[in-house]
Amino acid sequence: MKVLFVYPSFDRHAGSNPELLEFVPMNEYLGSPSLGIASLAACTPPDWEIEYRDDRLAPADGPTDADLVALSFFTPAATRGMALADHFRAMGKQVVAGGIFPTMMPDVVAPHVDAVVVGEGEGVWAQVLADAAAKRLQPRYRSGPIDLSTVPLPRVDLYFGTGADDYPLQVSRGCGMTCSACALPTVMDPHVRTFPLEHVVGQLDQLTRAGAKGCLTEDTGWFPGAAHRRMSELFDTVLERGSTAAISYAGISMPMILATSMTFLAKAKSAGVDMFYLVGGFDPVTMKAFNGDAKALTRAQTAIAKCHDAGIEPYTSFLIGLDDDDEGTADRMLEFANRAQIRKAEFAVFTPYPGTPSWHRLVAQDRILHRNWSRYNDANVVFRPAKMSPDALHGAYISLWREFYAGRGHLADLPIGERTIQF
Repeated sequence: MKVLFVYPSFDRHAGSNPELLEFVPMNEYLGSPSLGIASLAACTPPDWEIEYRDDRLAPADGPTDADLVALSFFTPAATRGMALADHFRAMGKQVVAGGIFPTMMPDVVAPHVDAVVVGEGEGVWAQVLADAAAKRLQPRYRSGPIDLSTVPLPRVDLYFGTGADDYPLQVSRGCGMTCSACALPTVMDPHVRTFPLEHVVGQLDQLTRAGAKGCLTEDTGWFPGAAHRRMSELFDTVLERGSTAAISYAGISMPMILATSMTFLAKAKSAGVDMFYLVGGFDPVTMKAFNGDAKALTRAQTAIAKCHDAGIEPYTSFLIGLDDDDEGTADRMLEFANRAQIRKAEFAVFTPYPGTPSWHRLVAQDRILHRNWSRYNDANVVFRPAKMSPDALHGAYISLWREFYAGRGHLADLPIGERTIQF
């Protein structure tokens, strides 16, 4: 038996807005696929042959002799993912889909596939394969939060050699916070679960042996708690082994920076964290700082200064389009970025991702403009903003990119590793 894993392609900022290429001096960043495919590949019995296709690199809809096609996708890739599912089913293949979008919107995906996996796939993957072998896939498989001590190391080797810049290094799953635009608590559980330290170190070792870099994407690891302790243990292990080159950057938010001691930031820096991917627009600091809240603005300035003091680059992601944002918000963001001496930034349009609290609120308010999932990618306006028109919001998004990089053209002369952006 054979399973074909497929990661569908999707448009990013420049894909939706080619004019950005005229004034943003950055090369496109190619991250690896999510760990979903690598995790299921690791759970696949040895009597199943594995094939993997990354649709971002080459069209994935070529012929295959696979008995089962498994697609994993999030919202921006949903349109392409469902089209690929239709294609493979027309070839007579059994098709199963999982990931964030199928978990949040299973009824939308169901007509395109033989089976939808809702939740963490490892818990039901053996059953999916057994049912596929017997040609009796069930329409839906549900998997609750799994025991992370039972999970094998992900098969990230499937992604090596594809040109990816770095690979997720996962310390925990789940999140106890209730950010209105985030799907994580629903997809993975509203409680933080940590991987055993030996599992995290095993992930690191895989990357180190391949000369690859890992990115710490769990924001929760910076707040006091189990994930923070596990991240601290990881940093200690990295320092003991002298393998600091294996970590590229870490995801974080301004409240987390403010809550993290300089001692811990120094440890992170020593362990190889040279850059923070600093996400904004989801927390009480960045939701208020650019719309007249002086206390929030001061806290935002303190967070950036703390990054600089620690020697960690704050690659900052600004989100525009929240209900309190108006046509002056973009100017206030730019003023802040210049005053705080932010060298690298990205700008995103607020997007009500399906299944999140924001989605349900805007659906109830009849503010969703369309359900063309390919445009739900932080680069298009898919809802009616509260204090500006859709065109004004899109114009503000474009102007943020243009004006921020207008005075930073010198970045184009930096080495590629120094000027990568998630474009």
